[in-house]
Amino acid sequence: MDNGKDKEMTIQTSISELAELFAIFDDPKDKFVQLMDMARESAGLKENDQTEQNKIYGCTSQAWVVAKLATDRTYQFRTDSDALIVKGLLNVLERIFNGHSSTEIQSVNGKTVLDSIGLDGSISNQRTNGFASAIQKIQQIAV
Repeated sequence: MDNGKDKEMTIQTSISELAELFAIFDDPKDKFVQLMDMARESAGLKENDQTEQNKIYGCTSQAWVVAKLATDRTYQFRTDSDALIVKGLLNVLERIFNGHSSTEIQSVNGKTVLDSIGLDGSISNQRTNGFASAIQKIQQIAV
């Protein structure tokens, strides 16, 4: 139901909901299990969408993102990775960015997303860098 709130609040609401979800877990291993569960629930991409053009560079694993611009000028992102944790992290980004306009997507500070949802200390520096690369790719698509 649309209650008239602007969509930027919705992005923040999505981040807050993810923060609540991950706050349940004290042990970083449990956060990884949650990410893997999210990855298993993700539809992923067909092989023909796993192209160089859709590839997210900066990830140590293979990762891709595709976008569709809807008639209301909002984006729908679909992601995939050959690594379960990365696929879960990409699913987090889908939950944050899907259904939002370019302006809203650009307004997100990619450096604070992991911190905002409570995963900043839980994932490796390589994955943190890959996550930042994924946000950057999404923001480049949504111009």
